[in-house]
Amino acid sequence: MTTKSTLGAAALFTSIALPAFAQDKVTYQLDWLPGGDKAPIYVCIEEGFCADAGLEIAIEPGRGSSEAVTKIATGTSDIGSAGVGALMAAVATENVPVTGVMSVFNVGPHAFYTTTESGITTLADVKGKSVATSPFTSSNVFLPLVLADNGLSEDDITLTKSDPGALGPLLMTGQSDVIIAWLTDISRYQGQAEEAGKELVILPWSDAGLELYSAALVANDTFLAERPDVAKRFIAAFKQSLEFANENPDAAAAAVAAQVPELSAEDVKGSWLDASKLAFNEVTDQLGLGTFDAERLAATWARVAAAQGLNPSALDPETVVDRSFLMEN
Repeated sequence: MTTKSTLGAAALFTSIALPAFAQDKVTYQLDWLPGGDKAPIYVCIEEGFCADAGLEIAIEPGRGSSEAVTKIATGTSDIGSAGVGALMAAVATENVPVTGVMSVFNVGPHAFYTTTESGITTLADVKGKSVATSPFTSSNVFLPLVLADNGLSEDDITLTKSDPGALGPLLMTGQSDVIIAWLTDISRYQGQAEEAGKELVILPWSDAGLELYSAALVANDTFLAERPDVAKRFIAAFKQSLEFANENPDAAAAAVAAQVPELSAEDVKGSWLDASKLAFNEVTDQLGLGTFDAERLAATWARVAAAQGLNPSALDPETVVDRSFLMEN
């Protein structure tokens, strides 16, 4: 006859002998420092989407897309965010073992910021004006193309390079007529403009002919080959997190602030709301979330090649992406 004590002992033995399955570890590479535009990966952790997919995530900060691609290529990180243009250039020039697996931002983030006081209402109006930019932004690579598309050259502007933190004050105090910044920072510059009693004018380069993919999920080729199931589960969880963040910006901001205490949820929310428009827009409605459209991909490479002086025939843009990991989710 089985006693209660025997059953209890058996239950205890079972709990000890059958531990939970270990989660698969994935190292995620940011293309810059943590912020609102990086919300989906923090949502994946805080909301449990990654854990539900059997994944344990470690996040590595970055200092630009080129560095992110390098870290992923060397296997320091498995998968992460990087600009499609940076990936294309790296594959064309160094044949790095990194592949794009999901589009995140299907619109470029580059823009001119000015104020109503400048009288600038179109991109062509920057002729003869002073323009300030960060030394490190990828926008500088595309600036000559955008100017040329609008009948201008760099000789038509006075370009200076300043610390990123100084761009807003330069614009608000009138020391620069225009600054070059990303559309992910609208809320921050809007706040600075309001404090200075100014009215902000934003001229997205995408509206002036610069149509291209920007941030994407890119992965180490060995990771994709040796752990394809892990890659598929991660991409599915990331996509779910991206959709959740779009529908729940307050929760997305809270997720980032929980992981990065030095950032306030209020500031993160503004940045995410700005960034989310690069992921959820008319292009997304037409092509679908996360997809790589062949025509848009080819147009991106054409712009990258022209901007960096690369031979257009040096790369078939289709070779830098693998759509199967997203399509199978």
